[in-house]
Amino acid sequence: MILYLYSKCSTCQTALQFLKKCDVDIAVKEIVQEPPTVAELQQMLQFQKGNLKKLLNTSGLLYREMQLSLKLKDMSVEEVLVLLSQHGMLVKRPFLIADHFGLTGFNEAEWAQFLVKSALVD
Repeated sequence: MILYLYSKCSTCQTALQFLKKCDVDIAVKEIVQEPPTVAELQQMLQFQKGNLKKLLNTSGLLYREMQLSLKLKDMSVEEVLVLLSQHGMLVKRPFLIADHFGLTGFNEAEWAQFLVKSALVD
């Protein structure tokens, strides 16, 4: 599993502590320096049943500065994924990607449920 986070984000830190408490083997990447790849974003999009908004940090400053709420309707999915792969601050975080699931944003109950399912699959 890979956890993409923004180290100054308290929610990301809470998610990281939760995963450590659960004794989960994860690789941690700073989303600003090393955003998810287009392939990882495509995989996450599949896990999110094609809901592109689940991948976007719509409350972020960069999202507003780039006026993406107006531009998204004219962009292809591929264009959006490339943009996200270039600008980690546009990606909804924390961003947890695994072989069998992917999660954006932190909800402890939801994450716990997926970790249990993942342990049963592995």
